[in-house]
Amino acid sequence: MKMVAPWTRFYSHSCCLCCHVRTGTILLGVWYLIINAVVLLVLLSALADPDQYHFTSSELGGEFEFMDDANMCIAIAISLLMILICAMATYGAYKQRAAWIIPFFCYQIFDFALNTLVAITVLVYPNSIQEYIRQLPPSFPYRDDIMSVNPTCLVLIILLFISIILIFKGYLISCVWSCYRYINGRNSSDVLVYVTSNDTTVLLPPYNDATAVSSTAKEPPPPYVSA
Repeated sequence: MKMVAPWTRFYSHSCCLCCHVRTGTILLGVWYLIINAVVLLVLLSALADPDQYHFTSSELGGEFEFMDDANMCIAIAISLLMILICAMATYGAYKQRAAWIIPFFCYQIFDFALNTLVAITVLVYPNSIQEYIRQLPPSFPYRDDIMSVNPTCLVLIILLFISIILIFKGYLISCVWSCYRYINGRNSSDVLVYVTSNDTTVLLPPYNDATAVSSTAKEPPPPYVSA
């Protein structure tokens, strides 16, 4: 007989590369940690050396400053917050603390909503893309080539690209949510099910109740181990 927990019978525990959703959430958290750490290093270097991100009029057709000090400090604060959220998700998935994954999951939902708004804006106001490209500096790479593309084809290409991103982000959201459900189910349920060879299931009581009932016996029942 094989002993399995009931939460394993309702949804999949595997994600990309056939790894467990818990492993996938840990890898995703580490990946976001690396990205935000690199962004933080770039912002700190820009704050330490502002001239590095200051371009002359000959380079961009006008005086342009990448960021002022106030915006730079806000960006650094956001990067630190993202590092904290990603670290919490990684720790929560590793130590099986479901509540620690919630901030990262909320960030994913917020990011998905922003990308959806961008797709809706492109669909409703297709001419805004051409206007945005015209405002780019003349030295911007492939600016003239992009301007020469048919506006309708350009909108379709951008929508296709955004759709692929949304599908990928939605899949990552489902992986993190499955990890949350898996950890939350393991931490909150003590009831196991015996699955016999003829697909007959037998509901087992919580282990503490089974131990109390068998207190008069010589030996307590063996501990429950989920498959």
